[in-house]
Amino acid sequence: MASRIQIPATKYPVERFTLANGLRVVLSPDRSAPVVGVAVVYDVGIRSEPEGRTGFAHLFEHLMFQGSENLEKLAHFRHVQGAGGSFNGSTHLDYTDYFEVLPAGALERALFLEADRMRGPRLTEENLRNQVDVVKEEIRVNVLNRPYGGFPWLKLPPVMFKTFPNAHDGYGSFEDLESATVADAQGFFDRYYACGNAVLSVAGDFDVAEATVMIERHFGDVPARPAPVLPAFDEPDLDGERRESYTDRIAPLPAVAAGYRVPDPIGAFDAYLPFSVLAEVLTDGDASRLVERLVQRDRSVTNVGGYLGFMGDEYQVRNPTALLLQAHMPPGGDAGKVLRTVDEELDRLAADGLKPGELERTQARMATRLLQGTDEVLGRALPMAVLELQRGRPGLLNELPKLVNEVTAEQVVAAAATLRPERRAVVEVLPGAGA
Repeated sequence: MASRIQIPATKYPVERFTLANGLRVVLSPDRSAPVVGVAVVYDVGIRSEPEGRTGFAHLFEHLMFQGSENLEKLAHFRHVQGAGGSFNGSTHLDYTDYFEVLPAGALERALFLEADRMRGPRLTEENLRNQVDVVKEEIRVNVLNRPYGGFPWLKLPPVMFKTFPNAHDGYGSFEDLESATVADAQGFFDRYYACGNAVLSVAGDFDVAEATVMIERHFGDVPARPAPVLPAFDEPDLDGERRESYTDRIAPLPAVAAGYRVPDPIGAFDAYLPFSVLAEVLTDGDASRLVERLVQRDRSVTNVGGYLGFMGDEYQVRNPTALLLQAHMPPGGDAGKVLRTVDEELDRLAADGLKPGELERTQARMATRLLQGTDEVLGRALPMAVLELQRGRPGLLNELPKLVNEVTAEQVVAAAATLRPERRAVVEVLPGAGA
């Protein structure tokens, strides 16, 4: 039996406090390089947007860059880039984030910018119409005019789920986007962009006492508004296999993706973790089970991948979520045959267990990626903010490599035994490019 590799734990410090207005703050100082990462994460994402307003969470993320209370349009860009920094934002299923990476001396600038738009972005008719057009173009580029656009993250949820929050298209329909109003945007801001619904996180080269004074100065007078009640995203488990297919007019080759329900990533984290390891055992690297069988031996697929969470954010997602397997096939590929082979390999794993060294090799690779991910200041500021938001545990970031390493072979095997065809949703891509 292979000996378990000792995984070093990170010891990034974590300081937490809450301002009088309800804004939660996480600080992680590290004086090793003169750089800071600043993240503000709001507890609103694709799942929270109302019916008839698909794509609104993402549209609103765009509006947050169109000027704010004291700043004209494009000022945010100018102030960050003028200080030698970079910035962005992104919309996820369960949260929306905004972030900057700057030289350490420009920390206060980032805090001012984020506080100003937390008070209120410039929600004008001109800004709204302009950003609706930008988002529509993004959909054309990323989904409509790209082979396998939206596969599987947009295509699998409506097969797997029945409720609107979980099943709808997070990019949104053109009709819903075009009918959005300034009043809708203001209502969305008032409801979800409350300081009681947000976390500010700073990682990197700063003094905690000085940063705390700056944060009080800039965020302390943002009007207090409580967090809204989080909607229930409950979804009944699958009671039989669900399969759908669609023709992608510009895809050159067939593809298939399968999703399996997994335990609650927050409420049942100990039960969830083995599925994270299982996904890697199945698909990570040439020695992994499905790569070795499907790609190298059978040649029934050209590539195969596996991961947790529709957007791949396995430790930053709420229930319900899934373990996803996706594969592209050669011309004339047979999705049914591929899925039967996956079932065979899962049955073999459940019956015969892991091979010597298989678990240790997988865990070492996972831990290495987790450790590398926290090297950069943004690799700490962003996940710490989300872990505070969803779990009240930003320090979990330090523990993840060790927790992954403690998953046992028995737990991985038991997880594999639950991935049954009757608890699976499948979407198949039929290529239209060769037609």
